[in-house]
Amino acid sequence: MTPPPARDLQGYGGNPPSLAWPGGAGLAVSLVLNIEEGAELSLADGDERNEAVHEVVQPVEGAPDLCLASHFEYGTRAGYWRIAEVLSQARVPVTLNACGRAVEAAPWLARDAVGRGHEIACHGWRWESHAGMDEARERASIARAYAAIERVCGVAPRGWHTKSSASVNTRRLLVEHGGFHYDSDAYNDDLPYYVPVAGRQHLVLPYAFDTNDMRFFGTHAFVRGHEFTDYVMDAFDELHRESRHEPRMLSVGLHLRIIGRAARIGGLRRLLAAMRERDGVWFATRGQIASHWRSQVPPESWAGAGVAPTVRN
Repeated sequence: MTPPPARDLQGYGGNPPSLAWPGGAGLAVSLVLNIEEGAELSLADGDERNEAVHEVVQPVEGAPDLCLASHFEYGTRAGYWRIAEVLSQARVPVTLNACGRAVEAAPWLARDAVGRGHEIACHGWRWESHAGMDEARERASIARAYAAIERVCGVAPRGWHTKSSASVNTRRLLVEHGGFHYDSDAYNDDLPYYVPVAGRQHLVLPYAFDTNDMRFFGTHAFVRGHEFTDYVMDAFDELHRESRHEPRMLSVGLHLRIIGRAARIGGLRRLLAAMRERDGVWFATRGQIASHWRSQVPPESWAGAGVAPTVRN
């Protein structure tokens, strides 16, 4: 088995690059809209089991789960259109983390989002963890997801994010594939950073599970829409304060079937309105963030843990 990569517990070591985001902004806000509907594990779709994570805590085993299917269908039938309207009104772009099978199941949705100017990134072929996945199978799954998105949307995905855990091979396979400019398989920083992979410096844009509507499920840390707003705004306020001295990035995770519900969508609307009132904020797709970072912090400048990269003036 391929050994796991060495952990980096130091990161920038309190010495991050001093670049500014476009327009002189200190804080980059990245909204990520996960498109998973149709890619969840389902016996009805020929998968080996049914997905266990959704509104119902007791999943069906050994038979098609019609309740599961219906809950996921809400995202494409109703949730997406609410979210798309709120984003359009706020003039905020998002990155769609789209599973390849989900894009094939709802091609009209993916094309509509791309037509609105949103970025489409890759969230795997199926909505599944890659941890422990056979290398040959994982390589084929990455290629299949990439090809499906490019075929349906007419644009190739440049970013990648695995559901739950990546495998020890995922990042190398992404680099070997050659079509990916960054991945978001990390939760360990408030800024992008490079890691050496297969002889090159690969860019990582960390993601976040706390500023994420998934907390309406599981622990039910969020129940009312305003609780989502309040928590994310607490993160925004602190990062905005810190960004007066050094750059920061805030990732906000969204899901069609979660924030797209009528009782929750107001939380997103209020959040965007509140963030829009602040100066020094750049609302960007992850692809835009990755491109700007590479232009200002070239890969060849990275010197290792705790040493800030050279920033282009």
